[in-house]
Amino acid sequence: MVLAVMDLSVGRGLVEVLRGVSFRLAPGAALVLRGPNGAGKTTLLRTLAGLTPPFAGRVEAEPDSVAYAGHADGIKAQLTVAENLDFWAAVFGRDEVGAAMDAFDLRGLADRRAGELSAGQKRRLSLARLLVAGRPVWCLDEPTVSLDAENVARFAAAVTAHLAAGGAAVMATHIELGIGSAETLDVARFAAPPPSAGDPGADPFGGDAPL
Repeated sequence: MVLAVMDLSVGRGLVEVLRGVSFRLAPGAALVLRGPNGAGKTTLLRTLAGLTPPFAGRVEAEPDSVAYAGHADGIKAQLTVAENLDFWAAVFGRDEVGAAMDAFDLRGLADRRAGELSAGQKRRLSLARLLVAGRPVWCLDEPTVSLDAENVARFAAAVTAHLAAGGAAVMATHIELGIGSAETLDVARFAAPPPSAGDPGADPFGGDAPL
């Protein structure tokens, strides 16, 4: 197993959102998270990546094995495309910049400042960072936002290659990526009951605490 989730409860602020989530990912496995907006997909992914502490339960993965890509592109606007990837390659001690550029069709943009890119180009650069990170578990929150159909296909190909190499992925997406081996998890099944009066997450005026 590259990732094991056991009886996990997660939340935003003091409000529990999901309770009792359990699953395991073996090398080569992908899991697609489904559910309506606000159901807790982002919170779950951030918890899996170690960015948000769980309310209860456990996430087991090797140290530094998880790469997270969220709504923010996480690129440095003043650096060029190539410089952004060189920076992350140096951080992770890897030399995969060329392969990352090829996978997301960035060769023609190598010398352009990231701040001058279109929204779709920025997203491609952000996703290319996954390939230079070299981490086996990808946690991806709506990774295809701003991508056209051609680049959605490029992303799906990158995920497929990652799985074929023994990696794993957990993705929140409403797009059908055509990854036949991917399983689906509806997070609404694990919705936590609303807090009752007197609970730490309860609003004294009757509503949930603000998120």
